[in-house]
Formats: sequence, structure tokens, C-alpha cells
Amino acid sequence: MSAVTGMGGIGKTALAIEAAHRACAKGWFPGGTLFVDLRGYDDNPVTADQAVLALLDAVGVRGQELPKTTARQYDAYQGHLSEHRARTLLILDNASDPAQFLPLLPGTDNHRVLITSRDRPDSLPLRVIGLETLPEDEAAALITTALGNDPHDDRPSREPESLRELTALCGHLPLALQIAAAMLRRRRHRDIASLVTEIKAAEDPTAVLDNGGRGTDQYGRSLALRPVLDTSYRRLAPDQARLLRLLSLAPGATTSTEAAAALGDLDEGAATGLLEDLAAAGLVTATRTGWGGRWRLHDLVRAFGVGLVAGDVGLWEEGELARERLLGFYVRWADAADDRLQWLPGRPEPERFGDRAGALAWLDGERAGLVGAVQWASEERHARQAVRLARCLGVYLRWRRYFDDGIAVARAAREAAHRTGDREGEAIAWIDLGLALQDAGRAGEAIDTHTRARDLYRATGDREGEAGAWNNLGNALGDAGRIEEAIEALTRALDLHQATGDGRLEGMAWNNLGVTLGEAGRVEEAIEALTRALDLHQATGNRHREGRAWNNLGVTLRQAGRVEEAIEAYGKDLEICREFEDWYGTGQTLSNLALAHKDLDRPAEARAYYLQAADAYTHANAPNKAADARTRADTLP
Repeated sequence: MSAVTGMGGIGKTALAIEAAHRACAKGWFPGGTLFVDLRGYDDNPVTADQAVLALLDAVGVRGQELPKTTARQYDAYQGHLSEHRARTLLILDNASDPAQFLPLLPGTDNHRVLITSRDRPDSLPLRVIGLETLPEDEAAALITTALGNDPHDDRPSREPESLRELTALCGHLPLALQIAAAMLRRRRHRDIASLVTEIKAAEDPTAVLDNGGRGTDQYGRSLALRPVLDTSYRRLAPDQARLLRLLSLAPGATTSTEAAAALGDLDEGAATGLLEDLAAAGLVTATRTGWGGRWRLHDLVRAFGVGLVAGDVGLWEEGELARERLLGFYVRWADAADDRLQWLPGRPEPERFGDRAGALAWLDGERAGLVGAVQWASEERHARQAVRLARCLGVYLRWRRYFDDGIAVARAAREAAHRTGDREGEAIAWIDLGLALQDAGRAGEAIDTHTRARDLYRATGDREGEAGAWNNLGNALGDAGRIEEAIEALTRALDLHQATGDGRLEGMAWNNLGVTLGEAGRVEEAIEALTRALDLHQATGNRHREGRAWNNLGVTLRQAGRVEEAIEAYGKDLEICREFEDWYGTGQTLSNLALAHKDLDRPAEARAYYLQAADAYTHANAPNKAADARTRADTLP
């Protein structure tokens, strides 16, 4: 016995029938095939007692030969299978409950049984074949083939990008793809892009597809998505249905078990059980990637759930409370993870995360949800929590070099903080935006944002914040090549940091000033400034910043012709970068070591360092830097 399972519209029946045709063509079932549609997800599912009558009719037991009682009918059915020695394939399609098919199973192992169901029959010892959505290329091929009967229809070859976009909007679900193909056949004088635009403009893609997909498939079934989703939803227990609705509101393509628990106000054990039930019903899919267990909701199921919530006042309020809980969950643990990333000796130990690796792993796993949740800042009800969440993500997004995410998060937080009168939050968002723009190579825009942050801090009398803004402004001016202005800004930052007595921030200012002085050709002053930075970073236990200062000192020493001393400084930074798993910093330092060895006419060593730098940059998601390092290595013997 085998079972084909998966969400409604995934193609279970089509696969079962195609497999049966091929098997019979090969002579595997000389007794033929018996097929019965149990209509398990209709309002009135077929019972086993009704199905046995259809099966008896299919084998010729009807009229006067049909036994009068149900018990005798089952006897006749089993008797036929026992006496009929030619192997037969029994397809029990669209079962929603084992009670529909258990009495129909042959009493002999001579025959074979294939069951299709949206629900995984875990209680039975069956071979289960779980279907997923189609790969992108196969989804495009399905629509292309469906349009292939018209030799003049060249839209798939003429609009390959629109075709791929359409398959994505259909979630690569075969039923949705069939509906889209039917709509394109009807709209033969319109391009694929017009349908893509129409679906995108709709709040619920199923509404567009169902309105346009009138008709039936080759099995006589209606080409409609919403009834398929609706029947699956209505069969759920109330607690399962509630979690499915709330899960549809979660940001990101996948949701962790603990985030789902926060949405549902459940403990993780209860949430896991409900998620497993939803997975067994083909409505969510378990994934093994990311932090802990994660669950994926099909895009069309998500749209269906969002529509349910939006269409009912009570469900809408339930959803808003769930989003508040999720934001609270994200803020709590993102704050703890951020504390760990910025932790220095002597500070309180952060909650939950015992090391940087654990904090980064959690942030990596939840990143899409965290970034998506910050976008809720546009809604007044969630603005303050979303702004708090954005504050916790700035360092992480820069560390992992997710510049686009950093820009989007900072902009959302800036607008929300301004709207709610949160001057401090707005200033922090301006700073985070400026740093993300700098990292993305947009120094001119960064100068404007850091200037806005400085002015906000000045207006509120926050001298420490103003000092930090001057520091960042100086770096942006340096990146833009405005060196003298940069030195002036960094000197202002240094004066303010010294006045506030924060050795950690003063060390950062000395470091930045040293780099800029070196770019101005004031090498001895740069070495002195970077040495001051090293002393302060060591005194405050800021080991990662110490490593960066060693690298910058190495650059300046090499500039001064003190190459052996530069190599020693790079070596100290390399040790720290590897300790922190700072792969981008590792790539920079290895590249600098390569340059130093080139200066000393050691091409073999230089080439080896460039190749190591390329590996580090690849690990740091910096492919352009990696390619440049490999090119440089290739120029050396």
C-alpha cells in the first residue's frame, strides 16, 4: 500500500492516474485498475459503504446480483478480489479519513493499493510519497505545454521573465498554474505581463485566478483554488485553524517554532504539536534549515489566511494581538543578541546567548522575520516596538553585510520615530541609515544622513550622541575624499568623547582620525593616533576594535616604509579577526599582508595571502572582493 499526500492542488490525483496508466501499459496489472473518488474534502464525503457499491458496480456486480445488506456487499467485494488472481491496482482517491478506505483494502497481498490524501495517514504502515510544488523550470514548462496547442502562441518564448514571475505568483502549485494557463488561453491577445500585473494588484491572488479560471481540468474537476483551500481549512480543529491564520501574518518565508509559539501565545511544545498537525494536513511544510525547527507556509495558503483575518473584525483583532506578541518576542531576543555582539568585559552578561556564535546563529535564522517585522513600523499600533527592534539590528546587519536590509530597516524606523515624536529613536535611525549607506558605497548620501543625526542630537542636548554623529560624519567625509573636512569632524568627535569620559568611544575616534590622517599623508601623526586608539581599546577590553586598530596601524607603518613592523601588526589583527569570525576583516588583513610581502619582493608569500583573502571574502559574502584578490594572485608567480 502506498499513499500520495500533499496540499490541495498539488497534483496527487494526476500523478496517481498517470502512474496507473504507465504501470498498466507495462503489464504490471493484468487485472486492470479500480478507481473510486472518495471526495474526502467535500461537504458530503463518500463513505466506505457507498464506495463499495461503486467498486462492485465496476467489477460487474449489480442489479439482481448485488447483495441486499452492507455486510454481504463487503463479502462479495472481498470475495471477488480473493478469487480474481490477476493482480489489480486499487486507487482510492481523495481520502480524508482512514475510515473511508480501511474496509476497502484487499484481504490478500496479491493486489496493490494507491491512496491519495491531503492528510498524511501517519497511523498506518504505508509507503508515503509527499508531493511538493514544482521546481521553477517545470512550472514554466507546464504553462508552456498548456499553451503549445496553438502554434501561433509564442508568448512563453517571447516573455520568459514574465512567465517566471507568473509561476512564482502561482506558488509553483500545479492547480494554480493550470488556472493561469487557462486564463492565458482565453486572453490570447494579451501578453503574460498583463496577467502578472493584475495578480500583483490584487490583495488575494486566488480571487484573480478563480475569477478567470472558469472550467474544469481533464478529470472533470473545477479549476478553482479557493474552494480547495477552504475545504482544507474547515476540516481543521479550532486550535489548528487559529494557528494557521496567525502563521499567515508572520513576516518572512519561513517561521521558527518559537516565533510561531509567540504568535499563538503557546508554549513551544504545544506549538510544535499543532504545526505537525498542519504539516500532516499539507498546509505547512517543515524545513530543517535555520535556528531550530522552521515551517514554511505556501504563498497561496498565506494569502488565504490573510484574507480570512482581514474579512472578520474579531479575527483581525486576534491577529493584531498576535503581531504584538511576535514583536515583543523579537525585541527581547534581538536585544539580547545585540548585547552579546557588543559585549565587553565588565558588562552584565546578556540573557540567553552565551557567545557571539549563538547570537549570530539566532539572528541569521530569524533575519527575514526580523527585517519584515520592522516594516510594521508604518502602522501606528506597532510603531514604537518596531523602532526598538530596528535599533537592535543595526550592528548585526552591518556585521553580516546585509546592506539593503540595513537601509530598509533604518528608513522604516526613521519614518516611524519621526511620526511618533521619538527624537532619540529618529537620531539612532539616521545613524544606522548613514552607516548602511556608507557600507553600500553611497558616501554622499551618508554625509547627509549623519548631518541630520548630528543636528538632532544637538537639539536634544545629547553630547555623547552628537560625538558619535561627528565620528560617523568624519568617516563618511573621508570616504567621499573630503579629507580635511573629515579630519575636522573627527577632531570635534574626539573632543566631545574626551569631555564625556567614554574611553571606548574615544578609542574609536582616535582610530578613525588615525586612518584619515594617514590618507592626508600625515603619517607620523597617524601612527601616534592609532597607537592611542590601541591603548584605549586594550584598556576597555574592546578586542575586536583593537584588531581593527592593529590593521590600520599596519597600513600606516607600511606607508612609512616600516614594512616588517606592518607585517607584525597585521598578524595581531589576523588573530583577532579569526577569533571573532570576522571574515571580511580577515580578507582585508590578508590582502594587506600580500601587499607587504610584495614590497619585500616575496611573490610566493604574497600570492598565498591573496588566495587566502579570496576564501575569506567569499565566506564574508563579498564576491567582488574575492574576485579581485584572485586576479591579483594570478599576476604573481
